[in-house]
Amino acid sequence: MSFTKHIFFCTNQRDDKKPFCNRFDSSKMRKYAKQKLVDANEHGDGKIRVNSAGCLGKCDYGPVVVVYPEAVWYTWVDEYDVDEIIEQHLRQGKIVERLLIKES
Repeated sequence: MSFTKHIFFCTNQRDDKKPFCNRFDSSKMRKYAKQKLVDANEHGDGKIRVNSAGCLGKCDYGPVVVVYPEAVWYTWVDEYDVDEIIEQHLRQGKIVERLLIKES
């Protein structure tokens, strides 16, 4: 199996007081993104793959997703942001500058 793009949603959950992405319902957002791509027949072999990931090590920026093969890291707030990542990056190959994680 191979994919044109691969998007990983951090769905890590913690019991301690450290930040974690699933406090923002990232599991729900991963399901939303996957269903949107399935409905458009853009998910699966030879197409786009949506996956859950454990901690991606960028907890302070959460919630986070990373898109491969470009290794572009995004944060998001709501479905509108995820829709923009899907439309602009996954479909058109354009980086969504306003959602990029900018590490200092």
